[in-house]
Parts: sequence; structure tokens; C-alpha cells
Amino acid sequence: MNDSTPSTAPTSSSNSIGSILVATGRLSQEDAARVLERQQKDRVPFGEAAIALRVLTKEDIDFALSKQFDYSYLSDSDNTLSPELVAAYKPFSRVGENLRAVRSQLMLRWFNTDPDRKVLAVVSPGKKEGRSFLAGNLAVVFAQQGERTLLIDADLRSAAGGGQQKLFRLGKSVGLSGVLAGRAGLEVAQLVPGLPGLAVLPAGAVPPNPQELLGRPAFGALLRIASERFDVIIIDTPAGADFADAEIVAARAGAAVLVARQNQTKLPQTAEFARRLQDGGVALVGSVLNES
Repeated sequence: MNDSTPSTAPTSSSNSIGSILVATGRLSQEDAARVLERQQKDRVPFGEAAIALRVLTKEDIDFALSKQFDYSYLSDSDNTLSPELVAAYKPFSRVGENLRAVRSQLMLRWFNTDPDRKVLAVVSPGKKEGRSFLAGNLAVVFAQQGERTLLIDADLRSAAGGGQQKLFRLGKSVGLSGVLAGRAGLEVAQLVPGLPGLAVLPAGAVPPNPQELLGRPAFGALLRIASERFDVIIIDTPAGADFADAEIVAARAGAAVLVARQNQTKLPQTAEFARRLQDGGVALVGSVLNES
């Protein structure tokens, strides 16, 4: 065997596991050569040989595979986003698998049933039940599937810098409140680094009239424009039992997924909220129990 072969073979294809890991600094050329020799000797996959030599971990192999199959996620050392975005950092965890299962059900029950069905609101009756967590992570898993995804934070009641702006660590923006007030357009939605196809429109400054802003024709116009540019639009909302905002947003979306938190959400309150949504013509396409 030519001595130069082991060091060049792992990077002979720019899409091979070895070349990806070398290019991203996770594997040296020298170790790549050692792995190739072990791979050829034992006749095992590159990743298996690398783990046996203890030069790579399973997480490294998963990372390389995600690049090969165009499945974007972030490494633990990347602090671009909040760690609460589990789908972005630990897509192969139990929570990540559950989020993909929810995505599949939503595709079957709503998005795939009609080409015009692109908008979904995430609602719950009470505070701190996991709406923002679910909305943010759903947006990530839809983008990972290759869908052009827009996440809109329609909770205009929370302090600026919270909600999706906090989860995605976004810079200052006029946000949704500014768009609905006519100060900007959809161009203020911010792309998410490391997650191609995902854009987020934060809530923006807290207005004195959130319910009136959401009820304006401008919100419907915004969703129509967004539907021309995106495949999936996920909307975060404030607590449904406190304000009518969530009902207005869900009615604009046409559909909603209902979130409840284990040992916290009250069943009568949830049932009443669900009834009001359905009376308003909203399709409840599913419910998610937040166990944490």
C-alpha cells in the first residue's frame, strides 16, 4: 500500500465522513489515516473504526452523518441559541424524537391535507405551560425536514427580549408589533445561523394595544405574504385564559395545537378554552402534554 493513501483517502470526497470531520476540526489528518488503516484491516465502517480507536465519539459520527444527509443541528459547544431548543442541539435525544413525532402528526393532520394550509398556532390556557418551547422546537424540526419555516412570536404581552427572541438570541428588531403598526415588513424576520430555512419574527416592543393590533387586517395580510414565501408558519401566542389574543391568532391561522403541562394545567380551564377555539372555527389538530 502506498504510504500516502491513508492520509488522502478520507478526504478524497468532500462529503465523506472523514473529510467532513477533518474540515470541521474534529479529526486530524493523521488520525484520519489511522482510522482508514483500521477500517481496511477490520473491514468495518469508518465511524466504527474511529470509535474503536477512540479518536471520535458517537456524537462526532452523528454530526458528520447530519452533514452528509443535509440535516442541520448545532454542536454542544455552539452557544448561538438557547439550550432549550433541544431539537437544535440534541435532535437524537428522546425529546428530539418526540418532537419529530409531533411534526409527523401535524403534517398528516394539517399541513399535507391542503396546499393552502401553512399556518399553525401553538396555544395553551395558562402561563408557563410550554408554548414557546414547543413553538420554537417545532420550527426547528420543520426546518430540519427541509421546509422553509417562519416562526412568529405573537405574544405581544411579554417584555421585550423574552419569548422567541430569548430562545433564538436574536438582535433587536421592530418585530411583529412594528410590522402590524406599519413600521416595517416581513424583511425584519431574522434568519437563524446554522439552521438553513428557518426565520424568526420576534414579538418586538410591547404595544399599548396588542389585541387591536392582532385584530387588524395587517395581520392577515402578513400571513398571506408569508405563505407565499414559506412552507410552514408556526405562531407562538400568550396564555389563552388571560387574553383573547390567542383566539384571534388561532382564528387567523385556521388551526392550533394545544399545549398542557403535567400536574399544572387545569382540565376544566383547558376544556373551556378548547370550546371557545372551536366555536371560533379553529381546527384543533392535536394536543401535546409537556411533562417537564
